[in-house]
Amino acid sequence: MSVYLVLLGAPGAGKGTQAKHLMEALSLPHISSGNIFRENLNKQTELGKLAQTFISDGQLVPDDVTIAMIRERLEQDDCTMGAMLDGFPRTPTQAEALDVILADLGGELDAVLYIKVTQEILVRRLSGRWMCRAAGHVFHDEFNPPLVPGVCDYDGSELYQRDDDRAETVAERIRVYINQTAPLIDYYRQRGLLVEVDGDQSIEAVADTLMAALPEGAVQ
Repeated sequence: MSVYLVLLGAPGAGKGTQAKHLMEALSLPHISSGNIFRENLNKQTELGKLAQTFISDGQLVPDDVTIAMIRERLEQDDCTMGAMLDGFPRTPTQAEALDVILADLGGELDAVLYIKVTQEILVRRLSGRWMCRAAGHVFHDEFNPPLVPGVCDYDGSELYQRDDDRAETVAERIRVYINQTAPLIDYYRQRGLLVEVDGDQSIEAVADTLMAALPEGAVQ
């Protein structure tokens, strides 16, 4: 029996951490759309070259190119028993295309796992990050503060905050994600596939909740 899952979560929701846990627990490959894009571009595959023509012109890569990359990846041998998708689909149109791909492979989507975190906590998690200028050591105001404010514990260099880690920038990233993802979440909720998990909990609690929420037969 094959198991296909989609993992959703805003930046800072802990999606990467939970994806790793689920991948190990379920023995499923983690299919990241970002990784697939980078691989096709780096290897200069036919799809990668096609995508590059749009990127070079400052255009968005069309859905059909993205969908073709996803199909090609899901057809590989390590996905025989299913896969966990991350970063795809992003829209109801892509979700419908995924249904077609999975049907062609003799499967169907089992669940959409949505790690929901309040915006306040997302901003707090993402906006407290600081890096040292010498070697890029990473600190966090709340979770991993330096011994001396503004100074790297390891090499004594100055700590600085990247523009995309500033609170106002982080808040905008989150707002954009929520607005773009809302139609997809509604789409899957209406189909009865959405499993909404409280991501404000600890990493361990979120992992346990996700595992408990999986549909029967998902855990081999």
